[in-house]
Amino acid sequence: MKNTTWHFINSGKCSPSFNMALDEALLEWHSKGEIGPVLRFYEWEPATLSIGYFQSVTKEIEMEVVERLGLGFVRRPTGGRGVLHEHELTYSVIVREDYPDMPESVTEAYRVISGGVLDGFKNLGLDAYFAIPNDTNEAADLKKPKTAVCFDTPSWYELVVEGKKVAGSAQTRQKGVILQHGAILLSLDEEKLISLFKFSSEEQRQRMRVSLPEKAVAIDRLANRDIPIKECIEAFSKGFESALNIKLVPYELSVEQLQYVNEIEQRKYANDTWTFKK
Repeated sequence: MKNTTWHFINSGKCSPSFNMALDEALLEWHSKGEIGPVLRFYEWEPATLSIGYFQSVTKEIEMEVVERLGLGFVRRPTGGRGVLHEHELTYSVIVREDYPDMPESVTEAYRVISGGVLDGFKNLGLDAYFAIPNDTNEAADLKKPKTAVCFDTPSWYELVVEGKKVAGSAQTRQKGVILQHGAILLSLDEEKLISLFKFSSEEQRQRMRVSLPEKAVAIDRLANRDIPIKECIEAFSKGFESALNIKLVPYELSVEQLQYVNEIEQRKYANDTWTFKK
């Protein structure tokens, strides 16, 4: 890819509905040519369970637990499974499908975009690599995940360190634009995460309780220290710059743009009709 200037937005802590509305607005503005490609970092206030576009709330989510724990709850515009956004840095990339050297294949586009996350982990001194199935059985597992929990199984080209998943990503393509966003785990409360999902039996829940720590790991355990958000933002922004050969330039939303984001938020992501439609 050629060296191109991208917009950089660090939103900080935002409500779950605002986070999703802003991602959608950025996609729309980019599709119309009103803004260039975007890398955005953000956090969640309150801590939030987000579910994928196709997930069923009634079949998969323990809403009583979500409410008892005071968590936010939102349905993403992207696919994938449930993610607890608590101790993490979330990223989103908004870029046209016809961006120079961007592969047409969804999985290969994942590989290109996630290269920024890969380089970010390396900037933190961690030996990260892409998850690629070794045989047909592993490939089948990637296509048909066994549970509603995002970090249960690595997906194609998601980031793995020491055999364990460290970042989960999801992607949608609309209006000629790719939106890929993902969670970079700074710390992980496995028991809280498991409590948010329904299982077919207590035996299955217990199997998840035992297996999840072997499948998913957060940065603090890998680095043997707590890594501040500021350090992560620096490491991963430089990672995206090097992997995509881009220059990040800070971008500030106008008052009118913020008003439009709020309109999307109220109409869609803060609306139960959208959130509980499945």
